[in-house]
Amino acid sequence: MATIDFEHIEKIYPGGTQAVFDYNLAVADGELVAFVGPSGCGKSTLLRLLAGLETVTRGTLRIGDRPVNALPPQQRNVAMVFQDYALYPHMTVRHNLEFPLKMRDLPRADIDKQVDWVAELLSLGGLLDRLPRQLSGGQRQRVAMGRALVRQPTVFLMDEPLSNLDARLRVQIRAEIGELLERTGITTVYVTHDQAEAMTLGDRVAVMDRGRLQQVAPPRELYERPANTFVAGFIGNPPMNLFPAQLTAAADGGLNLRLGEQSWPLALPAPTAERWRAWLDRPLTAGIRPEHVGLVAAEAGGLRATVADAEYLGHETLLHLRVDGMATPAPILVARLSGIQLFDKSAAVRLALDSTRLHLFGPDGLALTDGTAAADTTS
Repeated sequence: MATIDFEHIEKIYPGGTQAVFDYNLAVADGELVAFVGPSGCGKSTLLRLLAGLETVTRGTLRIGDRPVNALPPQQRNVAMVFQDYALYPHMTVRHNLEFPLKMRDLPRADIDKQVDWVAELLSLGGLLDRLPRQLSGGQRQRVAMGRALVRQPTVFLMDEPLSNLDARLRVQIRAEIGELLERTGITTVYVTHDQAEAMTLGDRVAVMDRGRLQQVAPPRELYERPANTFVAGFIGNPPMNLFPAQLTAAADGGLNLRLGEQSWPLALPAPTAERWRAWLDRPLTAGIRPEHVGLVAAEAGGLRATVADAEYLGHETLLHLRVDGMATPAPILVARLSGIQLFDKSAAVRLALDSTRLHLFGPDGLALTDGTAAADTTS
């Protein structure tokens, strides 16, 4: 297998459009890193640079200990799976699997051995004599993966491999891909716009926006410790609630979180509260996940809010709320409640925020940690 290193990678197209800015990332041997971000963020461009289908403008791209900037695709020993499968429609499954091996002029016995191995690995044995048009979407995807794997590449590249499948099949094939890559141990870069795929499959997830790496981290860390407001607002379904706020001093020596005309007392350890004082009365962005917003009885206090809408999903209710007294247009906060709970629009409710799960971001959008800007998490 192999490591992958992106060292200060930049991609500028003729005409001056820059797709990737100073991208740095090290992928360990056998690791699966998922690239995720909105359309046009540069994730597929990076995959094409790695495959040799695009040229690097600046920086060094390494596979193993070898710079590959100047190497043509066929000399990089990488295999790529595309979202449209890219199968030869006039060839049977067997001939599709054999094709890359025939291009290498391998002996017939070696070709048969590799095809049989992949067919068993991906449960394709009963499909070898069929044409692609005779296969389901999931079967075509397995054949596309088999054609990539049969070459025994050192690096596996996957570009939106599940985007053409329906929702139920995506879940099934996603599980199969995860099991397959775990068994083979091939270093993999997986590009997707679907964060569920990224968070489920990736050992680490690299979040991109407008050609720049925003954060790379294991899925749980990415969810619980977003580096900036973009990551906080992109990861999660629903995403993190983000709203303008200020830290203010409480009469008892603690800290309050001020939201417009209301304040919420923060239950923080004394040392942490003291460090947070560096940000008193400064404009900040507060963030909290929907599952950490709860409802309390009116007599218990809480933040006054008004129901804007409710989504009843069976296993949970997503309650859309406006906090009273915030500047217009007031941001919508979402609370995730268990089961079905019925609410009328415009109903008055009281909110409780879990202070231990509160995130604060500075004016530059970067996360604050104990009163200081968060460390760089993009390497």
